[in-house]
Amino acid sequence: MLNDLTAIAVAVFDHGNAPAGVSDRQFRFDYLDERIKEKNSLSAFAYLSDDIPKIMTRLQSVADSARDLPCPLVVMDTAPAAVLGANFDSSVASRKQKVICNVGNFHTLAFRLGEKGIEGVFEHHTGEIDLAKLESLLRRLADGSLKHEDVFNDMGHGALMYSGEKFEFGKDDFDVVVTGPRRSMFMNNPTLKPYFAVPFGDMMIAGCFGLLAATAEIMPNLAETIYGSLRGGRGVAPWGNPS
Repeated sequence: MLNDLTAIAVAVFDHGNAPAGVSDRQFRFDYLDERIKEKNSLSAFAYLSDDIPKIMTRLQSVADSARDLPCPLVVMDTAPAAVLGANFDSSVASRKQKVICNVGNFHTLAFRLGEKGIEGVFEHHTGEIDLAKLESLLRRLADGSLKHEDVFNDMGHGALMYSGEKFEFGKDDFDVVVTGPRRSMFMNNPTLKPYFAVPFGDMMIAGCFGLLAATAEIMPNLAETIYGSLRGGRGVAPWGNPS
């Protein structure tokens, strides 16, 4: 039995509890917009269990089921966790500006990231898109022309742009960073050059690394230990670093 835990971190996808008559897709995107404007960081989607917004009922259910834990609990949205974790791939980390796409089983979410934080985001239902549609969305996310209704009116969740500047594809050895359980979509003759992120050599647990990084941000007393491990270098997994 683990009896010396300092913290536990869990990720879950949460639409939020939309009021009657309000689209749950729009409600989620209003929430994403609020969080990004308050804290322009992927860790904005992580909380200590006592700080979970009342509207985030799935996150709260996780906290309610873990009230007897002997340590603090951190909860986070799944896709931002995976995108944050993908950044620990050394090839991804070296880019100042990048587009990272998490192709999930049910939801596909892509972030455009720059030196000042999140520059844009969209979220669609994976079952509603094919590779051609996904690449079109990514191109518009990159050039700043993507509009909320482009995704929402196609039965997706929506899009948010915080920068009108263009991020050019085709200049480097890869265009878009890809992670997620349905990333194989990008193996079907893509026109964009994908890079399949492998943080610490393991693409399957990018979200776990993202959870660790978010925990370091919202629990500053653990930051030195966690970042020391995550940035220990040489492609060694965090638990393999002496720090």
